[in-house]
Amino acid sequence: MSATRLHGRAAPRRDRAPIGGVPEELSLAEQAYRSLRDRLIMLDIAPGEPLHEGRLAEELGVGRTPLREALKRLETDRMVVSFPRRGTFATQVDITDLASVAEVRELLEPLAASAAARRLGAQDRAALVRTGEALRSLSADVDPREVLAVDLDLHRRVYRAAGNRHLEDSLVRLGNIATRIWCVVVDRLPEAGEHVREHTLLIDAILAGRAEEAAALARGHVQDFDEAIRRVL
Repeated sequence: MSATRLHGRAAPRRDRAPIGGVPEELSLAEQAYRSLRDRLIMLDIAPGEPLHEGRLAEELGVGRTPLREALKRLETDRMVVSFPRRGTFATQVDITDLASVAEVRELLEPLAASAAARRLGAQDRAALVRTGEALRSLSADVDPREVLAVDLDLHRRVYRAAGNRHLEDSLVRLGNIATRIWCVVVDRLPEAGEHVREHTLLIDAILAGRAEEAAALARGHVQDFDEAIRRVL
């Protein structure tokens, strides 16, 4: 691979709601963080694009202080970068992250899926059922990035259902990086929709409490994702 950083085109949506929604009880800084995080992941804010504080504060309905708190967290996540006297910009998508991210996810995703199958509570069960219904209802001609948004929501719900905050935090961050890479190349992956829809099998395994099967399906999903990306890069 000669190029290590890819420029993704911005999707037409600028008003994307945070994937999975934002609970009203969250602080304004947390709401701003989640909203901007998901715009950056889905390339609604394109790599290299400047982030204007005044415009974003107005769009999100927050003040400058919570917005700056959100931007600092996003900088820690390596999704934005700030330069003195120049401002804050969305980071480029670095494909050299792919191998290291996949290496860790191949270990942790099965762990989360297995734990979710063993510990699934009523609230998480209901959320997974709703996500499964959303997957099954996706039409064949839907925007590929909308498919990836459902996929990202599913992963986050599995991580939450695992009942381990440290595991959840690690996988959310890794999943964000992986999805951002996928968004860059999704238009060259005609099988992306089918790849995501296969997650209905994972949902069924978790809901049925089949921990070993859930782990195997999660591991296979990460491996297939990595191979699919490598084929187009």
